[in-house]
Amino acid sequence: MSWQQLKINTSPDHTDTLSDALSEFGASAVTCMDSADDPIYEPPVGTTPFWQHTTVTGLFPAEVDVDDIITQIGLKLGGDIVSAWVVEQLEDQIWEKAWMEHFEPMKFGDNLWICPSWKAIPDPDAVNLMLDPGLAFGTGTHPTTALCLEALSRQNLKGSQIIDYGCGSGILAIAGVMLGANHAWCIDNDPQALQATQDNATKNAVDEKIHLSLANLTSESEAEFKANLLIANILAKPLTELAAHFANLLNDDADIILSGILEQQEQEIVQAYKPWFDINRVTQSGEWLCIEGRCKKQTHG
Repeated sequence: MSWQQLKINTSPDHTDTLSDALSEFGASAVTCMDSADDPIYEPPVGTTPFWQHTTVTGLFPAEVDVDDIITQIGLKLGGDIVSAWVVEQLEDQIWEKAWMEHFEPMKFGDNLWICPSWKAIPDPDAVNLMLDPGLAFGTGTHPTTALCLEALSRQNLKGSQIIDYGCGSGILAIAGVMLGANHAWCIDNDPQALQATQDNATKNAVDEKIHLSLANLTSESEAEFKANLLIANILAKPLTELAAHFANLLNDDADIILSGILEQQEQEIVQAYKPWFDINRVTQSGEWLCIEGRCKKQTHG
């Protein structure tokens, strides 16, 4: 089946209305994308903001009269809402296969590979984590995840206990276990992320070493559980708020790996962690940072 996509440039005020109209007039799928360099990194809690310049795209079968749809939308919503649009014809293909071709095995450090299940393993003797893109964040393609995997690959994890705070797909915890950790606690406020972590742990045969926790470790767990390493790939605001909490979850001389941090947020994070941690490494990929540190002795507990 051949397809065409109708792309309409609009403003935030009209994005929802235009998306609903495209669906009403038969779009098989509707997506919204930034049509300018206008990133939204940390939206306020409870909001779903759109970019100042948004492209709303409707996917239609090739035989649909898109000009007629534009006319109908104009009559329904007013002509000023649809001021600029373009129609693109899409080559008939197996979309699942085309999507899969974008993902290749990725190497981190000397011995860690993240491999999609449909690709051949490049190095059978390496640590090969099998992970397919899914609903939860974390496939190794985003710079923050890649920075954390590189940092993990430098750690001596043999026999350690680790915490993956904001685990997403579980990629960091699973990698840690496969690199030698005895156990990993995976914490997230999204049940879907915990399910993805469980599925990926089972796929990699490490599910017995992966422990799931919704939102937080309880105070009782904190008293009984001290980790050798904590990884948090979230965002700067929650990272600053969680510094003391993270210190309480770690042994003396334990390590911490933090990411989801923009370069202009470096000093904010360093200052927030300074009472409990010595920062010993900052690495960067594009505009994103990974900050590594070690607990100061007897400053928590």
